[in-house]
Amino acid sequence: MRVGFIGLGNVGGKLSRTLLRNGVPLTVHDLDAAKVAEMGTEGADQADSPAEMMGQVDVVITCLPHPTISAAVVEGENGILSALQPGQTWLEMSTTDAEEVTRLAAKIEAAGGHGVDCPVSGGCHRAATGNISIFAGCDRAVFEQVLPLLTTMGRRVLHTGPLGSASILKVITNYLATANLVSCAEALTVAKGAGLDLGTAYEAIRISSGTSFVHETESQVILNGSRDISFTMDLVAKDIGLFQEVADRAGVPLDLNPLLIEIFQDGIARFGARELSPNIIKRLEEVTGLDIRAPGFPAEMADDEPEEPGAEVTPTRG
Repeated sequence: MRVGFIGLGNVGGKLSRTLLRNGVPLTVHDLDAAKVAEMGTEGADQADSPAEMMGQVDVVITCLPHPTISAAVVEGENGILSALQPGQTWLEMSTTDAEEVTRLAAKIEAAGGHGVDCPVSGGCHRAATGNISIFAGCDRAVFEQVLPLLTTMGRRVLHTGPLGSASILKVITNYLATANLVSCAEALTVAKGAGLDLGTAYEAIRISSGTSFVHETESQVILNGSRDISFTMDLVAKDIGLFQEVADRAGVPLDLNPLLIEIFQDGIARFGARELSPNIIKRLEEVTGLDIRAPGFPAEMADDEPEEPGAEVTPTRG
């Protein structure tokens, strides 16, 4: 199976390298020519456009920062649709809007192809090792066709149901991660303000009912001071905005998410759209005058799990 990969950013660059590392024939495309050239030195072929790529691959993957960019790549000039052949498959690994990915996939399927929305979750450090989790929304038959590819890129792969379901679940999980990040920032700032040792506070939270994936990863880079998880405030704002749209369409009134949207809008206004997302804690550092750093914490996260072949996760309930 020959694969094309469009979007070599923080996540896409790592997922594509996982494919290369595992011997998958790969063609890449990105607007950043330097990233494409670097992948070329690592063994990837290069395509000058999505349309050109479609003549070289069986499956094309997009991993892009915004739904409007995905739409341009799929249906724009020299896009995927302009050169799609029957039987080719499009995997949308971006965090995107469920209605938009469903709309684009319908066009792919009308042209004789297959569409899958399959966003990833677990952080860039796990994308780098092939241990990230992947949600996949599509027909079961299509899922089984692409499962070997998904288990090459990810450790845990969940078939979520029809196309669009994976994108809804992804923005739900990103909403929860955002709520965790803001609550961890507040908890660590209160600990510092109360005169506690921040290393001890981190450990107390880690071994308690208050722990979470976000605390065990992002709190560490907060305390280091790097605040680097390769994710920025504008991307957080996009994701929780998409979650709000899902809630609005479902007729579910929310209390917390609108507040999170306000917090990150304020963070973007203060620090810039491309500020690292854990630096949302700077809002509290500035108003309190406290420095929420402690020795002994890493500047970036590294996956401590060895890379292993992935497998499908089967829900045990429901």
